[in-house]
Formats: sequence, structure tokens, C-alpha cells
Amino acid sequence: MQLTETQAQIRDTARRFAEREIAPHAADWDRAAETPRALYRKMADAGLMGITVAPEHGGSGAEFLSYVLAIEEIAAADGGISNMMGATNSPVAVAIEENGTDQQKRDYLTRLTGGDWLGCIHLTEPHTGSDAAAIRTRAERDGDHFVLNGDKAFITGGATAELAMIVAVTNPSAGKRGITTFITPTDNPGYQVIRKEAKLGHRTNDTCQVRFENMRVPASDVLGKPGSGLRIALSKLSEGRIAVAAQAVGGARAALKAARAYAQTRETFGKPIIDHQAIGFKLAEMATQIEAARQLYVHAAQLKDRGEACAREASMAKLFASEMAERVASEAIQIHGGAGFLNDYPVEKIYRDVRVYQIYEGTSEVQKIVISRFLDDLDL
Repeated sequence: MQLTETQAQIRDTARRFAEREIAPHAADWDRAAETPRALYRKMADAGLMGITVAPEHGGSGAEFLSYVLAIEEIAAADGGISNMMGATNSPVAVAIEENGTDQQKRDYLTRLTGGDWLGCIHLTEPHTGSDAAAIRTRAERDGDHFVLNGDKAFITGGATAELAMIVAVTNPSAGKRGITTFITPTDNPGYQVIRKEAKLGHRTNDTCQVRFENMRVPASDVLGKPGSGLRIALSKLSEGRIAVAAQAVGGARAALKAARAYAQTRETFGKPIIDHQAIGFKLAEMATQIEAARQLYVHAAQLKDRGEACAREASMAKLFASEMAERVASEAIQIHGGAGFLNDYPVEKIYRDVRVYQIYEGTSEVQKIVISRFLDDLDL
């Protein structure tokens, strides 16, 4: 993998930040189910909260590959924190940069890239996940405002983010063209967090069910044009899937690192268990799968940066990397034996964190549907 000087610099910055600011505390934050808000301000100071956003808006102005390389590094320290970083970077900040008015960029974008605010996207609803066009949240025009009513589910950062990007139906008779995206601060009186989910993993960020009850949003806070909301929300779908693949590689890499370290020190039958072929071969297979997944997501990211179609490659990367991460984390627990089942060691947390990568940004089953549509295009 040949990186430019900028790409390597951003990756290395993210790695140092993860090792210094996240990894030593991740287990404690996981048990407490919260992360200090100041961490994200430090992350912004390191240039990690607006990696692809133009410098005029407080970002680093880097290409997409730099962003996913950075998110791999953060995910290697903690999956939940990488997910919060991801939501703020893309889609929220990027969507505002690409579709927002000058006023929206001044009011909101610089606060996101500066770490003063975090962003969350409200697309999923209790009755619908991958079928995004089936949303029921309504936004009705009332003079210079829209009035929003509805429920959203599985919202990353729904209780802690300061800015919400909301997808709602403005014209029910227009189908997909009747959906609009809004942005509004989460201190809006109609914004109600009605449930914080208790989760298997990613406990370092909150995942919430949110209700909009007669929530008034100024028409000036429509993002893009009315009716273009679904396009805006889904335009970053491939990029999101590549980022999840990078997260999965980060988690798997952490599992391999922990398993290798344990295997080097744990002895049975008079020698470290890494010297037993059964364990050495496991580690070799884990390392190979991680590298294969990394190459898939890097290739997809490079296609995106060149402006080429990458939907197939993004789905392939996410499918392989997300399922690989669970296999590798499971093998890491196996190498630890009984110790791997205890929270004294990091591998049980890693296993919990990587499981969700097969679910969000489109399940593994959805990725297979997408890939199957491109089968005739394969050069076989």
C-alpha cells in the first residue's frame, strides 16, 4: 500500500492519538458506558473531526482515503469512539459542506470541525432500517418553519450530539422525491430522547431512540432542496460502508495484537504457545485475513477519490471486513483460552465491539444483494 506523505501523516497522527488518548482508558469508559466530551475536542485539535472538509471551514482538506485510514486507527483503540467520529465527519459535516448554505456552514460546520459540536444522523426508524424510503417521520410546512413529528431509532450520539441531521417526509404523495433533510440543534424543545439503548458493544457512545414532537425547524435549516433529502442521506452510502470496513480492520487488528502478545508469554508444555503450530497457524490466518480486508477497503477508497463508481467494491469491502473481524476476534478469545472470556483482557470487549459491523450501514445480507446486482459486470 503506497501512501502519499499527507495520507501517512494523517494515519500516524490518528495512531498516536488513539494510543495516547483512547487506548489507556477504553476499558474504563466501556464499563462506565460514557466517554469524556473533552476527548472529541482533543480529536478536533488533532485535525480528526473534519478530515475531508475544506480548510476554510476548519477541516484538513484531505482525500477520503486519509479519512478511512484514520478511522481504522481510532477503531483499533475503541469501536464506539470511532463510530462517533465517523458520524460527525461523514455524513453530517460532509453533507453540510456539499449541500449547505453559506449561513449553515458558518453556523454549524465550523462547530463540528472544531470539536465544539458532535453530529448525529436521524434516518433509521423503529419499523425500518435498510429500507430508508419507508420512513414515516413527517415535516409539515407552517409559515417560515417546518413542524416535525415522528420517531427515530438506533441514533448514534442521539443524546450527546449537539447537531441533528434529520430525514423526514415533506410530501407523502411524491414517494422518494417527497423526502427532505433538515439540520437542527438537539436543544430544540421538540427534540426528545425517549430511550438510551443498553448494548452489547460500542458502549462508549450512546445509541438512542428519539422522538420529534411538534418540533419546529426554520425553513432556513432545510439542507439542500426540499425533496432531495433521500439523495443527500444516501449519497454517502458507499463511503459509509468503506468506513465500516476500516473500523472492522481496526478492531480485528487490535484483537490480533492482543492475541499475539498473549501467545508470546503464555507457556504450555515448556514453550510459549505461539511456538505451537496450532496457535502459530491461527495467528498467520488472522493476519492474512486482516491484510486482505485492508486492501479491499483501500481499493474502494481509491476508486472513490478518483471519482469512479465504487458501490460494488464498497459492499465487498464491508461484507468481507465485517465478517472477518468477528472471526478474528473469536480466534483471539480462543487463543487466550479461559482468560479470553474475562474482562481482564481486551479481547472480550473487542469481540463485543466488532459484532455490529455486520449490521449497521447495511447488513451483510444487504451487501450481498448489492454485490449480486453487479455479477454480470465481473470480468470472469
